[in-house]
Amino acid sequence: MATGPGDAGEEAARGARSDVPDPDFEAMLLFLRERRGFDFTGYKRPSLVRRVRRRMAEVGIASFGEYRDHLEVHPDEFTPLFNTILINVTGFFRDQAAWDHLRDRLLPELLASCGPDIRVWSAGCASGQEAYSLAVLLADALGAEEFRQRVKIYATDVDEEALAHARLAVYGERETTGLSPEQLRTYFTPEGTRYAFRKDLRRAVIFGRNDLVQDAPISHIDLLLCRNTLMYFTAETQSRILGRLHYALEPHGVLFLGKAEMLLSHNQLFEPVDLTRRFFRRRDPGPSPGRRSPGPPLRPPLPVEDDLELLRQEALLAGSAAQVALDASGVLAVVNHRAERELGVDRRDVGRPFQDLEISYRPVELRGAIAEATQSRAPRWLRDVERRRPGQEPVLYDVQVLPVLRDDGTPLGTTIVFDDVTRYRTLQEELEYANRQLETAYEELQSANEELETTNEELQSTVEELETTNEELQSTNEELETMNEELQSMNDELHSTNEELRVSTSEVGAVNQFMNGVLSSFRAGVAVVDPDLRVLVWNAAAEDLWGLRRDEVTGRHLLNLDIGLPVSALHPLLRRQVAGDGERHDTVELDAVNRRGRSIRLRVTVTAFAQVAGVGGGAVVLMDPIDR
Repeated sequence: MATGPGDAGEEAARGARSDVPDPDFEAMLLFLRERRGFDFTGYKRPSLVRRVRRRMAEVGIASFGEYRDHLEVHPDEFTPLFNTILINVTGFFRDQAAWDHLRDRLLPELLASCGPDIRVWSAGCASGQEAYSLAVLLADALGAEEFRQRVKIYATDVDEEALAHARLAVYGERETTGLSPEQLRTYFTPEGTRYAFRKDLRRAVIFGRNDLVQDAPISHIDLLLCRNTLMYFTAETQSRILGRLHYALEPHGVLFLGKAEMLLSHNQLFEPVDLTRRFFRRRDPGPSPGRRSPGPPLRPPLPVEDDLELLRQEALLAGSAAQVALDASGVLAVVNHRAERELGVDRRDVGRPFQDLEISYRPVELRGAIAEATQSRAPRWLRDVERRRPGQEPVLYDVQVLPVLRDDGTPLGTTIVFDDVTRYRTLQEELEYANRQLETAYEELQSANEELETTNEELQSTVEELETTNEELQSTNEELETMNEELQSMNDELHSTNEELRVSTSEVGAVNQFMNGVLSSFRAGVAVVDPDLRVLVWNAAAEDLWGLRRDEVTGRHLLNLDIGLPVSALHPLLRRQVAGDGERHDTVELDAVNRRGRSIRLRVTVTAFAQVAGVGGGAVVLMDPIDR
């Protein structure tokens, strides 16, 4: 839907007032979520609008409505748009002082509190430098052998292009500036002008797509990095994400944030360990149901020998829920013990098409969800699925359909997790009943508290003003940090463009030197003229022959030059060659007088040349003295 100049002006006015939502912009965000699964509705509007407008300017579109129409017609535009919105600014050991504090003060205590397995999560990992920084830090602390046995580093982001770069684990000289020479020698292998992370340690770093706003968090985490990611989201979305990060951490776990993120309004979830360097710990250090406790592992991890074994490990990853796994062709590949007990499927069904089994449509139709998850490569949830069995109470499941992908992104299969939530739903109903009872009691208590509330109103007003001021300062700080990262991203782009221009300039200079060398090697004088017979090229032999320097003749009409050549005799030849009439060249012998005043005999050849690469045609005049 195109808009006129008046509409564009109104839209610009709406964009200038950041507190007033732009309906066209909000509609476009919903469109992006529905079409591609990217939910940007929780992002701060000033930065988000700025990034989208930048991409719109590149394609020459002024209004959000028109740009949405452009996306519908040109689906390949989604990729550059997402690359513009998702700012992937990162580096090895970014904010070195904070990393030094983690290494020297926090890491020894944290490692002592961990069990035999150490689980680390880098959320918003971009192109992977922070994940590999963690690998370097932990390998230094544990040694390479113990690192390989104990450590798993999960690195996630929503940007598939950045994840592809991270999986390669190969970085250029500029990208490795945060590493010391010793770290570069120990943990990286030179590959030409680039450096690749050590393959034996690379296996401990697992990359995958995870949307902090929509997807379930990774659980049982000892150290969680989420640096300069929260600052892009609104306060409400930040609260939801922090709730998930709180769930992901072990009781002893540490949260490491970016320098613009302070959590001043979320002290019920996290307490600061070092506020200056942005380290935090969970507020509830006690054990909770389902949490991992230190102790020996149940069994050593199995080596991954083929795709089926990888699929088996994926399916049996969380043994507390009933799970089945299908291969890429839809054949049942794996069934865990709980699925055998609860879902009426057993290992004798392995190898049968999933669509032939009762579980594929009862208690819920799963075939459509499997197809959607495989096509979108994103998890699909089916909530509160009820399963009734004769003589037993109904059971409620949350069913999650997860596509399993190989490292190259091709489908490997699907795992289906049946999580029994009956107890949680019962507790939820009891909690809702208790809340209703509490509300009744609260109303009775409210009348008794009115006098006290009147006394507290002035103090509460003051507190609210201080909180509002603090939130505004925090928001301003986050916005400044966001703009700083945008500027850094643009600086990287300008640096790449400058390097390309330098290479192009060098190539042009080399070509010019080559051409000057060729022209200077001619014994004959050479003059090149444009269609208007103005001199473009005048070589050294022509200077020696007629006594006029190149800068004296360039741009002047050849027939107006004061030289001892009877140029009037050349005029018809030049016109004929410039016009393209007759032969490709004309030759004539003329008597002339050189710069020393001596009579000479010349063989003059006039040759036409056609228009090349946007440069107009003309003629080449070759003036060769004939020895008498």
